[in-house]
Amino acid sequence: QVQLVESGGGLVQPGGSLRLSCAASGTIFSPNVMGWYRQAPAKERELVAVITSGGSTNYVDSVKGRFTISRDNAKNTVYLQMNSLKPEDTAVYYCNINWRRWGQRDNYWGQGTQVTVSS
Repeated sequence: QVQLVESGGGLVQPGGSLRLSCAASGTIFSPNVMGWYRQAPAKERELVAVITSGGSTNYVDSVKGRFTISRDNAKNTVYLQMNSLKPEDTAVYYCNINWRRWGQRDNYWGQGTQVTVSS
């Protein structure tokens, strides 16, 4: 089994910063992709940023230049540095890890952490 534990969410004013962390534990296979997704009220879950074991990254257009994803492979931990936060970034942020094994994709989610951007 794989567990993902997220931390770092909270309430911040517009223009502020937050750093999310997610530590994965259990039987983890490499190479893998770790990432962050978010879901705002009445909206579908969307990809925010992902990073491969090799360090390649991908971001949704709305966060490019403001958010930075990074990871520590030795600790199986992924981070999301969020700067210049906007009210529209308010959502529950979910950590994800996935990999391909024996022709199928194994996919795991964290419990989510609330990020609220408001004055």
